[in-house]
Parts: sequence; structure tokens; C-alpha cells
Amino acid sequence: MNQLKSEDYPAIYENYVESVQGDVMAVLEEQLTSFPKFIRRIPESRHTYTYAEGKWTVKEILCHIVDTERVMSYRALRFARNDMTELASFEQDEFVANGRHNERSIDSIIEEFVHLRKANIALFKSFNDIELTRKGMASGRLISVLAFIYVIAGHLNHHKFILQQKYLKD
Repeated sequence: MNQLKSEDYPAIYENYVESVQGDVMAVLEEQLTSFPKFIRRIPESRHTYTYAEGKWTVKEILCHIVDTERVMSYRALRFARNDMTELASFEQDEFVANGRHNERSIDSIIEEFVHLRKANIALFKSFNDIELTRKGMASGRLISVLAFIYVIAGHLNHHKFILQQKYLKD
């Protein structure tokens, strides 16, 4: 797989990208098993917990991770297939507000994550070097297909850290 370069992604994603150490596909595979285990260790009493007024619940964060992975993988697919149509941004707060995430079971969230991640790993493995280097405009920013893969892995890392630091620390 190609090496990711700083010109492959906008600065807004730098923290996500930098949180991914080593081979990004190995990170995605590792997260496929470690993240569901992490979720299962979250006490049920914390599933709808927020640490401050106006913050998302644990379930809302988990579903946000899934929604964002779905959006980013769709963008990667479009650009990999050489569809250079500029893609609009998505409003994460609207996704959360309209997702009814707190009504879902943790098992259903885990199941969706696992199915989506497996499908995305298969998709990303199918991309060749040319497809991985293709770039397009999403949310008004130029980004490569490979960068989306890093963003997906790093976005999960980011929110797992927030969960550990703000939601699960007593």
C-alpha cells in the first residue's frame, strides 16, 4: 500500500492521521476486534451518560463513529472509482440528533460496526495503488482515497480516547 503524504489530506484531519501508527490496514483489522471488546466493557449505566450538558451520550458517540466510517468509506469509493464529483459535507450533529441512537442496544451497534468494518476492509484491500492515490473534493477539501482510510482508523482512535478520558474515568 502507498505511503500517505501530508499533501494527501487537509490539515483538519492531521490529528486523526497522526494517531495511526504502522500499517493502516493492520490497524483497521486490530480495531475490528479490539473496539467491540472495548465497547462491551462499558457499564450499561454509562450507555446514555454525558459528562456535560449538550455533549453526546456514549451510544451517540459509538453510532457517530459508525456513521462517519460509512460516510468516509463512501467518499473513498467514489474517488477510487474516479468519480470526481465534489461531495458535500455531512452535518454530524444532525446525524446524531436524528439517529435515535439511545434507543439501540449495544449489541446492535457492535454488530453494525463489525459488518461495516469487514466490508470496508474488503473494499480497501481491493483498491490498487492508482486508486489509492486518486483525490477528490469532499467538504470543500482535497483528499486522497488512502487518506480516508487513515481518517477512518484515526477517527475511531480519537473518540475511543475521548470515551476513556471523559466518559469512563471516575
